Amino acid sequence: MRLGAKGWKVTLVDKLDRPGGRGSSITKGGHRFDLGPTIVTVPDRLRELWAECGRDFDADVKLVEMDPFYKILFPDGESYTAYGDDEKVKAEVERISPRDVEGFRHFMWDAHARYEFGYENLGRKPMHKLWDLIKVLPTFGWLRADRSVYGHAKMMVKDDHLRFALSFHPLFIGGDPFHVTSMYILVSTLEKKFGVHYAMGGIQAIADAAVKVIEAQGGTVLLNTEVDEILVSREGKATGIRLGDGSELPAEVVVSNADAGHTYKRLLRNTTRWRWTDETLEKKRWSMGLFVWYFGTKGTANMWKDVGHHSVVVGPRYKEHVKDIFINGTLADDMSLYVHRPSVTDPSAAPKGDDTFYVLSPVPHLGHDNGVDWDKEMEAYKAKVLKVIEERLLPGVGAKITEEVVFTPNTFRDRYLSPFGAGFSLEPRIFQSAWFRPHNVSEEVDGLYLTGAGTHPGAGVPSVIGSGELVADMIGPAPGFVATEKPAVKPAPPPVAAKPAPAAAPAPEPAKPAPEKAAAVKAAAVKAEAPKPAPEPKPEPVAPAPQAEAAKPAPAAAKPAAKPAPKRAPRGKGRK
Repeated sequence: MRLGAKGWKVTLVDKLDRPGGRGSSITKGGHRFDLGPTIVTVPDRLRELWAECGRDFDADVKLVEMDPFYKILFPDGESYTAYGDDEKVKAEVERISPRDVEGFRHFMWDAHARYEFGYENLGRKPMHKLWDLIKVLPTFGWLRADRSVYGHAKMMVKDDHLRFALSFHPLFIGGDPFHVTSMYILVSTLEKKFGVHYAMGGIQAIADAAVKVIEAQGGTVLLNTEVDEILVSREGKATGIRLGDGSELPAEVVVSNADAGHTYKRLLRNTTRWRWTDETLEKKRWSMGLFVWYFGTKGTANMWKDVGHHSVVVGPRYKEHVKDIFINGTLADDMSLYVHRPSVTDPSAAPKGDDTFYVLSPVPHLGHDNGVDWDKEMEAYKAKVLKVIEERLLPGVGAKITEEVVFTPNTFRDRYLSPFGAGFSLEPRIFQSAWFRPHNVSEEVDGLYLTGAGTHPGAGVPSVIGSGELVADMIGPAPGFVATEKPAVKPAPPPVAAKPAPAAAPAPEPAKPAPEKAAAVKAAAVKAEAPKPAPEPKPEPVAPAPQAEAAKPAPAAAKPAAKPAPKRAPRGKGRK
């Protein structure tokens, strides 16, 4: 989208049949299963991206603010409910452990300091030069980036329930809380500062809206099309891509949103690499795999009234279970689960009176020596998951299931081309972050840029958006492009609160269109009324490489038009 706004003619190539990659969806029996991300934590980055393209995000996508954010259920019967309101949070902490109120407050102050440095500063700057890293090392030291997320939580609070509540977030970007740098406690500030939102229609609605913007810019979107190789000239410059059918698309610039490991190991398999060799990639620490069970239930909209949109069911072990997943590669009998119930918020997620769920369990990736054979283990593990959720959250749910889809690490490997079936690419440990991560501008090939979870600044929707921002700014405007004034980013509309407790969705009034259709009509009206821009000089084409993660160029936040990227030294001569 940002490249299209800078005058480039974009051809987007996606392996899947729907845009969105991990953020796409599958519909079965009237149940829409959101396959990956389920929340929007920094909606302003999307609003900035749309504004950069001369559009209004809130006219294209409806966001609903979650209240509460989520509920954590512990095996001893205790629970912790996360709120956006400070007084509610304080009351929840006091209820669980009065002695930890001050420590909890101190933790949140520390999280804000890391947010200011790690997200607003470091996360919005490219990190492809070693000097970029050296300059920030003193701040890393002051913020104790060497300490783990759990280690920091343990120092601040004494209660084990609160220690979990403050430290589990790295699991949602593929990190081991006991080894990931404490910089990632900034996620607590993202929740507090921006809230937790849900896109009506799921993340798929954002991907669909992005495609409309790309096509309105004159771009082309090719679905069901897999890229086989990135073409590289004898001089070491990317010149286009070769598709699975053998045809080629020439390009002035190539942007790969595929997993960085897949980009280097597969798409550049015929190109000599000096840093990201196959051997180097094999030795890296990859994020955990995911077992995700998507299912629809019949006639349950009025059941389980205390189960909201987001629930976390904690198993009997924390540190030991995480070690089994990340270090031992063992598929344990016990588990911790994330349960998503979008139908309590979004009537379009399920038929009237029914429910749609997905249950996610972190599991080992496929690269361990004792790798799990999911062809044999899938049904047995699904039965264990069912037993846990029936005992802890949704009694009797098994008898109500009418539709289901199961993803294992094998699915992530084959569908998303993710190395070892990892759910979030490289694990975000300190020596696999920032400069140590695959760079946004390729170290191996000129004219090749990388976005997505496997590159800087990392996994998670806000960071992936940030990677697109960095790349678009480095590439700059197309030759001959004359920028026009963009409308200012509109302030966020008053938050639309989700229903606090699940209930059957009321039947819509006959005269009103369904929410998704209404949003589409509104977007079409905006498009029809918008004045057509003056024709621009035709730029050179750009063909992004395969979109294994998302069927759109990684979105980016708005900034003034960047200058064209400076010429880079040839490989082996100062390219560090």
